[in-house]
Amino acid sequence: MVGTLIDGIAKFEAEVVPEHAELFVELAKGQSPDTLIVTCADSRIDPTLITQTKPGDLFVIRNAGNIVPQLDADGTSADGTAGSIDYAVAALGVSHIVVMGHASCGAMAGLADLASLEALPSVARWLEHSEALIAGGIDDLDDLIERNVLLQLEHLATYPTVKAALASGTVELHGWVYDIGSGQVRVFDGEQFVVSSAATR
Repeated sequence: MVGTLIDGIAKFEAEVVPEHAELFVELAKGQSPDTLIVTCADSRIDPTLITQTKPGDLFVIRNAGNIVPQLDADGTSADGTAGSIDYAVAALGVSHIVVMGHASCGAMAGLADLASLEALPSVARWLEHSEALIAGGIDDLDDLIERNVLLQLEHLATYPTVKAALASGTVELHGWVYDIGSGQVRVFDGEQFVVSSAATR
């Protein structure tokens, strides 16, 4: 597999870079993404492919379960996800933050059955950030996935950098769920998740 990756690098250097030389020269000077996407580390999820964007358009954070960790009592966190969120908002000035969950999410399946994570204590501890979702029981995995996205949006709104940007109207929050099999993205419209073509842009 590594050999295949090396072949891909060679093709990238020989074909892709020359074809988009001006873009890469500009990107070498710095970044100014418009959107931060917090999504899952699942290998089946590719935010740039799904959104059909180019390098430099998205600032992407990936972790198990597309989780936005809750801040510590002092309003900070040593977690890399939290640091990246603050950087995207305060330093890069992104205008939009998307939390994108996905169907068949292994992290959410693990949250629904924490006993199955006995051999993965670090995963179980990470999922504690979403543990509030299972307090009242679980209807089904799809429902849990959607509610997890909404919970992470709630967590986002508690970050001082995000709270300030929301108050000034310089950032908007969005919740999405990607269906791997159909390629369809459902967008939260303030009341429910609807297919992206039916959502207000």
